[in-house]
Amino acid sequence: MELSWLMKLRIAAAAATGVVLIGFLAWPLVAPEPFAALSVLAGSITASDTIILVTLALLAGFIGYFLSWPYGREIGILAVPSGLAIWSVRCGSMADLIRLNQTLPQRQALFAGLKWEPIFWLAIVAAGFAGVLIAHKINPSPEPNNPQGQSEPKSNTYLNVIFALVGSVLIAQFCIRIFAQDVRIFDSRLGSVVAQPAIGQIVFAVLVSFGIAGFIVKKFLGVSYIWPAIASSLVTGFAVIAYVKQDILEHLVEHQPAAFFSSAAISILPVQMVTFGTLGSIAGYWLAVRYNYWRKHELS
Repeated sequence: MELSWLMKLRIAAAAATGVVLIGFLAWPLVAPEPFAALSVLAGSITASDTIILVTLALLAGFIGYFLSWPYGREIGILAVPSGLAIWSVRCGSMADLIRLNQTLPQRQALFAGLKWEPIFWLAIVAAGFAGVLIAHKINPSPEPNNPQGQSEPKSNTYLNVIFALVGSVLIAQFCIRIFAQDVRIFDSRLGSVVAQPAIGQIVFAVLVSFGIAGFIVKKFLGVSYIWPAIASSLVTGFAVIAYVKQDILEHLVEHQPAAFFSSAAISILPVQMVTFGTLGSIAGYWLAVRYNYWRKHELS
């Protein structure tokens, strides 16, 4: 079940649509100060910017669908996160955002907002998916053959979705702690703290972590990549609740520089978590589909 060159070109075309419309054309709308972090909490994204961004995301998904037709539903979703990926690597880091909020009350307000910010970025990704669905309504693509040769399980659907969401959050948390490594130093209160990972390390860690989550929930629960992608908006909130409690935050403010965190998951900006979490979830899903196909046809 190898990807043909035509399929690779379709994937590249859908991704390029998002890179152009979102990654470059829309960048001036949200661009922070040089080397500053991209965050809604920084105040650089206004309501009018959000409306324009949602419109461009709809357009990117819409165009991506037709560029990758007849597989637009499967490929067009890549457009918006591909564009947001350009933003994620161009902006500063979480440490840059922390440095602007030095006092304890400022940090408390910052993390209280960061718990909810991923929902904003997930909404932008969802707008791209809505563009794909609108395009599909206008020009429906043929139903693809099920690569596994069987329909998705119908029983326990809601239970599977809950397991997929909770499991994806836990898997991502665990894996990010392993893969998003930087300098780790001893801390008498927390055991250790980790320095701000480089952007390349963040991209790798989030992609692989959600790739694993997407693979597992598809393989064992038979659910779509949509659920681990949604879970990418929950990881930051979970990490804040688990690793930035009042006493932990007080200790970090008093004893550690801004570039050190109680957990690697805290060191990742919400836009980075949702962007690369979505891309990783899609990749993991299709790896599971390919693996099932290989098990069925190559080993039979």
